Amino acid sequence: MFKESNVKIAIIGLGYVGLPLAVEFGKFFDTVGFDINKARIKQLLIGEDTTLEVDSNELLESHNLTYSSNTNDIENCNFYIITVPTPLDNDNNPDLYPLVSATEAVSRILKVNDIVIYESTVYPGATEEICVPILEKNSGLVFNKNFFCGYSPERINPGDKKHRLTSIVKVTSGSSPETATIVDLLYSKIITAGTFKAESIKVAEAAKVIENTQRDVNIALINELSQIFNKLGIDTESVLKTAATKWNFLQFSPGLVGGHCIGVDPYYLTSKAIQVGYKPEMILAGRKVNNSMPSYVVKQVIKLMDKKNIDINNSKILIMGLTFKENCPDIRNTGVVEMLSSFNSNGCIVDIYDPWVDKDEAYREYKIKLINKPVLGKYDAIVFAVAHNQFKELTHNQIKDFCNKSSVIYDVKYLFDRDDVDGRL
Repeated sequence: MFKESNVKIAIIGLGYVGLPLAVEFGKFFDTVGFDINKARIKQLLIGEDTTLEVDSNELLESHNLTYSSNTNDIENCNFYIITVPTPLDNDNNPDLYPLVSATEAVSRILKVNDIVIYESTVYPGATEEICVPILEKNSGLVFNKNFFCGYSPERINPGDKKHRLTSIVKVTSGSSPETATIVDLLYSKIITAGTFKAESIKVAEAAKVIENTQRDVNIALINELSQIFNKLGIDTESVLKTAATKWNFLQFSPGLVGGHCIGVDPYYLTSKAIQVGYKPEMILAGRKVNNSMPSYVVKQVIKLMDKKNIDINNSKILIMGLTFKENCPDIRNTGVVEMLSSFNSNGCIVDIYDPWVDKDEAYREYKIKLINKPVLGKYDAIVFAVAHNQFKELTHNQIKDFCNKSSVIYDVKYLFDRDDVDGRL
């Protein structure tokens, strides 16, 4: 049974999900934060977190936490929590390589009575269908006899300083009733908001994958409505504010959908649905709408430029923001990359400015050279793609200072008054 004094935890993967988890567990248990990225380990050892999810003081407060990229340093652990990313391939199919690779690493050091817990978002059934056979084969141990598994889906919201790991209800589950109880007790130690024990691993996996699928579909509806209202000459924000006066109206805003969750998780569910013989309609329709938004924004900007007789070819465009959301450095699956491509295909010359993003990472991931700051008097159009606080603080005159005499200002995120911009979603 669960004895706190015996707990030794290894967190596999120290990104947006794994590091906050390691820090919290390290306050109570012997914990090793493991990552194959040696540069990441070096940063953490000197108290730096480039994801900005954990500050230096929090890192120092986790007295029982150590870091390593050597599997020898985690072989004495008895809880292995896998928090690696689960991305998509170029055809929007689940790419399980990081998950499989992490599982293989753990399988080679797995011992009797160890518990392997997955937090990575997957399709329902993936833990027991994909991961467990690897653990059994490489360890020589028998599932639910010699070792056990759990699933506790991550609910990290990058950049959100209000809804933190410990203040969000944590779903837990286990491969046996006793394991489910142990996993729940383990997380209860760090989650002040409480835990919810799902009836099975598959139920917990399904609950996670529909959380972001639901958001994706709702945002897609609002994105489609914004296009309709634009053709009708109605301001979308005004419509949404008016509709929100009803108590049960769901408040979503139009915009670009990116990141590692909302734009990814639906494909994990739809891939499994197709595999078992069901062709999803609504989920994929929502994905289609949201995937089209970057090019839609570009088309709208170009239409506004045409109205002002601005020559599109060789026009100077400034995109404000590269991250997938405001006030965080996360550039995974950002819609701004598609906007850049669309502007370039129209012969535009584009600058991108984002004070939150590491310039080396932007170039490494997308071959994008971020500018140090916008150039005064240069731009034929400015697109505010991300709602960073630094952008909200700009006055109308400051923005106009970046523009040519005739220019277009387009506001994707409702940062400014309607009368101060030429167009918005």
